[in-house]
Amino acid sequence: METSMKNPDRRAVISAATALTALPLPVFATQSKAGSRPVIQTPTQLAPRERILFDFDWRFALGHAADVNRDFGFGRDQKTYAKQGKDDVAEPASADFDAHLWQAVDLPHDWAVALPFARNDYFIPPENPEDGDPGAGHGYKAIGRRFPENSIGWYRKVFDLTAADADKTLTLEFDGVFRDALVILNGYILTRHESGYTPFNVDITNYINTNGPNILLVRADASLGEGWFYEGAGIYRHVWLVKTHKVHIPQWGVCVRGETSGAIALETAIKNASGTARTLDIVSQIYDGAGRTVAEVSSSLEVPAFGERQVSQSSKVPDPKLWTLEDPHLYTARCEVREKGECLDVYTARFGLRDIRFDAREGFFLNGQGLKICGTNNHEDHAGLGTGLPDALHFWRVKQLKDMGANAWRCAHNMPSEAILNACDELGVLVIDETRLMTATPEGLSQLEALIRRDRNHPSVILWSIGNEETAQQGTERGLKIAMDMRRLIKSLDPTRPITAAMNHYQGQGITPALDVMGFNYHESSIEPFRKLYPDMPIIGTETASAVSTRGEYVRDEVKGYVRAYDLDAPSYALTASAWWSLYNAKPYLSGGLVWTGFDYRGEPTPFNRWPEISSHFGILDTCGFPKDIYYYYKAWWQSAPVLHLLPHWTWSGREGQPIDVWAYSNLDRVELFLNKRSLGVQTVPKDGHVQWTVPYAPGELVAYGFKGDKVVMKASRRTAGPATRLSITSDRTELRADGQDVVLIRAELFDQQGTPLPTADNLIQFGVSGPARIAGVGNGNPTSLEADQASSRHLFNGLAQAVVRARRAASPMPVIVTAYTDGLATARLTLTSHAD
Repeated sequence: METSMKNPDRRAVISAATALTALPLPVFATQSKAGSRPVIQTPTQLAPRERILFDFDWRFALGHAADVNRDFGFGRDQKTYAKQGKDDVAEPASADFDAHLWQAVDLPHDWAVALPFARNDYFIPPENPEDGDPGAGHGYKAIGRRFPENSIGWYRKVFDLTAADADKTLTLEFDGVFRDALVILNGYILTRHESGYTPFNVDITNYINTNGPNILLVRADASLGEGWFYEGAGIYRHVWLVKTHKVHIPQWGVCVRGETSGAIALETAIKNASGTARTLDIVSQIYDGAGRTVAEVSSSLEVPAFGERQVSQSSKVPDPKLWTLEDPHLYTARCEVREKGECLDVYTARFGLRDIRFDAREGFFLNGQGLKICGTNNHEDHAGLGTGLPDALHFWRVKQLKDMGANAWRCAHNMPSEAILNACDELGVLVIDETRLMTATPEGLSQLEALIRRDRNHPSVILWSIGNEETAQQGTERGLKIAMDMRRLIKSLDPTRPITAAMNHYQGQGITPALDVMGFNYHESSIEPFRKLYPDMPIIGTETASAVSTRGEYVRDEVKGYVRAYDLDAPSYALTASAWWSLYNAKPYLSGGLVWTGFDYRGEPTPFNRWPEISSHFGILDTCGFPKDIYYYYKAWWQSAPVLHLLPHWTWSGREGQPIDVWAYSNLDRVELFLNKRSLGVQTVPKDGHVQWTVPYAPGELVAYGFKGDKVVMKASRRTAGPATRLSITSDRTELRADGQDVVLIRAELFDQQGTPLPTADNLIQFGVSGPARIAGVGNGNPTSLEADQASSRHLFNGLAQAVVRARRAASPMPVIVTAYTDGLATARLTLTSHAD
């Protein structure tokens, strides 16, 4: 044991680091035929520590917020907290409780997404149409105080432990429960955690059974919200069972700070939950991305009985490889706790070596190189699944934006899933990490502390944000007092990163002295006046654009609630894509900006904040992740590869002879457009802009040629579609891990005999799957669709629909066959390779 711990093989070390953070190995280590995807592993390499994924074999049922009898007797007779350890605290706490009628679920799980939509009958339309229905803000799901029958969720899990576990410290780690979670084990109410966004842990050591089943209950109460957007409900992130020695490193107990010189400082917390003082050795090894040992340092300390101490260590990595956007190299720190040569605990943490600097005159610098921040804001919900996203889907979403050219992600407006940060670490994407509550109350500071402690090792994180559009306090003296308390806490935990707040008013007033970087949400006309007041404070556009578009729609339809996919529409406070980007790109002192938003999300359906609009139009991609046309505008100007994208489609039956605006997004020099082989002229592409023509519609083919100098280097075309002859399904990957967590996204669309996609098709598609997988959800990006998300069928919206296929657990490789059917056409089939985890 001692020898293997002192000299672990490099694959074991990297796998252990991956499993500890619940995310992927460095890209080189997770590369498969289908590309890099996150892996959740159960680490034997962390022995004697065990960190067991606790996502499987749960049962779920709705309770009731107002009827004790429909809430499984919880709170009956007002004796809930009277006696601990009794199995009558709630009916499901009993080992004899029959839960076979409860729904079998695996985590992550969002119960709200499966609820019906509910019109807000109390809504009175306001004078300002931009001040819409509060029900629309949350996507019209039937949850909250008005729906007590839908707002309480019970989760139940039965598990066994061994006699050996009695001598260990056992902890349950919850990555996120929305919200107001009550955790009950074997009749003991162990904790209540209010926040729906911060992780929490529960020491269950004293409450376990080793000679019989353990009954774990989680009661989540989503009656109240924390945001103004769709938030989901339930255990929507991972749960872990962690078994350690009594002497161990607590959660987030290793902090690594590295410099571009290779200098490394480690702070490691050691907890002694035993009744005797311990003299310990702390051995910390640093591994590079290939698993090679590059540094090692040892220290000794004494930890008193039932006490906790912290050890500081320093070392240096030779020939350091920096974390960059192009090559995001990750190191791993492996900290081992030893007593008289025996390994008691192992903890690993990934980190990167990089330097950041914001300058009020020159913008942002990464490792000394100037860099314009080109990013997006994002919530965490996806079509079909709500907020219950497996890590693989978080990774996919980050990668879609990275491929577009985005280099930054702002977590809006809460502590994110750590899967997002791990994806950003691996893919090379900068992060603004934001707390949900701007307050200095004990609860608010506790949430902020959790954010900093968990996320400070991530090299992708460049800014801590203490609030978003806090209009009631951001311009006040009281707000400054609160912000200064938050600042003191942040700097005590992480003095290396600057602090910002996303402000939509009062820049230069109120909380400004508490910030290191001013965050502007829109209001670009206030930038220059602010610079006169604070010439030495850097600026970043924490929210920009808020332009709106509906995928595949090219005529604004007030009745249907669709806006044009051209870059023409934005609310009164906002700017179009080209307007904001050309402004920010022209001013070197602006560090850059982040678009609101990368993806459409449930709720906030500006400019139609009314029934039946259930999702936003702000996204560059829709709720399924299907790119809108504006995706190619950003791709043209945010990365260097040639781009030529033509819009709109060219199937306009009944509009023959009528003018159609034709646009091309390109970063080439010139574009020439042809209709049915007749030239319509050449246009020079303006910097940060687009080219366009007005073309009388005639069926046939539009073709655009892109020139670099005098040479044609790209071609784009749009053809008039005929009747559908083929239903096609494709997937983002061809392989699926049979681990119960992996997902593959299935794209369905119709084609005519010539292979032209039908851009306005709305056929009903029936999905099916056989093998170790299931249809986890469906979507189509339609912001007004009231179809069920948890279903096996979906109408196409402007030619596209999506099914999310989630793996089941399987011990041996098996094919997964996905099918899709629509009336009048042959069934489409797709075979995925499923391999054992």
